[in-house]
Amino acid sequence: MSSVAAENTEATPRKPHTTVPKSRVILASLIGTTIEFYDFYIYATAAVAVFPALFFTGNDDTAKLLASMATFGAAFVARPIGSVIFGHFGDRIGRKATLVGALLTMGLATFLIGLLPTYHQIGLWAPAMLTILRFCQGLGLGGEWSGAALLATEYADHGKRARAAMWPQLGAPFGFILANGFMLLLTIFMGFNSAEHAGEFDHAFLVWGWRLPFLASLVMVLVGLYVRFKLEETPVFKLAVKEDKKVKTPLAEAFKVAWWPMIQGTFIMLATYVLFYLMTAWILSFGIAKVEAGGLAIPYRTFLIIQLITILFFAAMVPVSGWLADRYGRRSSQLVITGFIVLFGLSFGFFMAPDAVGTGSEANIVRIVIFMAIGMTLMGLTFGSMSAYLPELFPTNVRYTASGISYNVSSILGAALTPYAAVWLNAHGGVGAVGFYLAGAAVLTIVFMAITHETRDVDLNTMARK
Repeated sequence: MSSVAAENTEATPRKPHTTVPKSRVILASLIGTTIEFYDFYIYATAAVAVFPALFFTGNDDTAKLLASMATFGAAFVARPIGSVIFGHFGDRIGRKATLVGALLTMGLATFLIGLLPTYHQIGLWAPAMLTILRFCQGLGLGGEWSGAALLATEYADHGKRARAAMWPQLGAPFGFILANGFMLLLTIFMGFNSAEHAGEFDHAFLVWGWRLPFLASLVMVLVGLYVRFKLEETPVFKLAVKEDKKVKTPLAEAFKVAWWPMIQGTFIMLATYVLFYLMTAWILSFGIAKVEAGGLAIPYRTFLIIQLITILFFAAMVPVSGWLADRYGRRSSQLVITGFIVLFGLSFGFFMAPDAVGTGSEANIVRIVIFMAIGMTLMGLTFGSMSAYLPELFPTNVRYTASGISYNVSSILGAALTPYAAVWLNAHGGVGAVGFYLAGAAVLTIVFMAITHETRDVDLNTMARK
């Protein structure tokens, strides 16, 4: 472990040689993550507004929402498994082919969700099949992110890696805009309002309208496959092949030479994940929930518009994050940003407690927008450079596997549990308790960043010893 870290920091960086246009690399890394996050957000939105009504039974709205959030979390359990499976092939046969497989897995699972019968049609088989397909979504995303991050960083010039690596990170806000924009347009054109029509199972939106965004993902997947098939293998992986430095069992080798960096990477991502899914999945459920269930009772459509406006702050800050990380270092910039996340967590009660912000038609929309804008700004600043920070912790021939494991184990700790835990915390301790949850995760992230070396100047061509 220590020898790998030493090699990474002491090696003289070699500039990758490639004839592939940078625009093609940018498009290939961006379009895949955009599609993947589109698929993920479509599910997250439906898990709040559609699935509790169509795939679960009972009269307790909170219990149905918790059950829906549990299926949402199933993907995060699958993601480390996906990172192992796709990481094995990514480190053995290459980044390009593996990314194609990850995109197909995610896209087909999303398409099939759009064809599922509901609980009212086939009973318990409906939530069972929904959970299985959600698990498959997680497998695909488990292999997608690390591959896209490596695609961007391994083509980049030394000293500009964080700015190059920010492109796949933009897939998160872009996918969010596409997914929630699609849902918003559907609710407008189909006249669906969650507060008025939630129990009307014969409403066109609940019968077939919600399926359209899932089915449309197939078209996007075909476009993504076309772009990726035109790409070449990364120059860093080509060098590993040329020097016969590929390992036979990347998973075993990763745990042998990089077990400590994998732990560090997992907790470095923790605050980012908690913030991410509070600002996207949980906040929507809190915003549209009934007052008696601890929510703000804001119409679904209104809250979608708030999210779509404030997600622009997320997108705007992603390139800023890449620039800061190249200018001041990954560790230094992220320590400051995570410190602000701690303070933001402590402000939840002030900004969003129902007594402070109001509910229903009396809700202070400006106050909510300010809160969301701050959260999304911090999200962009912390997320933007992570696709450089995590891969730089690992040597080339286990990088796909090791970075994927770190990223996706963190998804269990920071994302799978977060929407579920936040619903429970809000129900029992109010919105302030949810903020303390975020602040605690951010403090833990700061601790692990403080004991991790700076990675800005590492040589990505460094190999683990076979």
